[in-house]
Amino acid sequence: MELRDSTALVTGANRGIGRHFALELIRRGAKVYATARRPELVDIPGAHVLRLDITDEASVAAAAASALDVDVLINNAASTAGGDLVTGDLSGIRETMDSNYYGTLHMIRAFAPILARNGGGAVLNVLSAVAWTTVAGNAAYGAAKSAEWGLTNGVRLELAGQGTLVSALVPGVTATETMRDYAKVAGLQIRDGAMNEPIDLVRLALDGLEAGEIEILDRFGVEAKATLTGPPQAFDLEKALG
Repeated sequence: MELRDSTALVTGANRGIGRHFALELIRRGAKVYATARRPELVDIPGAHVLRLDITDEASVAAAAASALDVDVLINNAASTAGGDLVTGDLSGIRETMDSNYYGTLHMIRAFAPILARNGGGAVLNVLSAVAWTTVAGNAAYGAAKSAEWGLTNGVRLELAGQGTLVSALVPGVTATETMRDYAKVAGLQIRDGAMNEPIDLVRLALDGLEAGEIEILDRFGVEAKATLTGPPQAFDLEKALG
């Protein structure tokens, strides 16, 4: 998938990994629709800014109607909350599943015909290594990412006939504002180099997309996938960061 002269839409582009995706795509010569629920927070020179709430089907439809030239869809936006499955707030669990699974599905269903008309293109879903493990205190997020992984694999089969590459980025802990704030509140000490730098992760993802890879893994993703051959394991965040 050649990204130069492509047209990409990035969800959750107002901060974190999504913002870096938009900036790097522009640097590589792509036209970029940078989307967010609050578009006034998007500050990306050269981007076409759109309002988009991936959990609202009407909002998704409006974005699709405004971006008919898209041939690369980056599904990055998602809630990282959720909490414990057994004792956590059920509304938070539903919100996490709604954004990670149904929000991603809304986007793919809306943009699949557009990608087909534009030659096939590509979809990149931003997952997490906890899709293959889980994480104490936020098992709902791991479960939602597991569901999104299954969605990604299913959609890949369904869209193969129209020539659409469907890829998954499966990273571990990344030094976003959200992750740094969480570590501070939790009192976690972070050693140098323990987390991905967002721009490095984005470059890994886009290089993989250009190479036609269907799963793009950082070191955490490689380790997490290896655990699938043995007993289920939980991701130890404190050990990974300390």
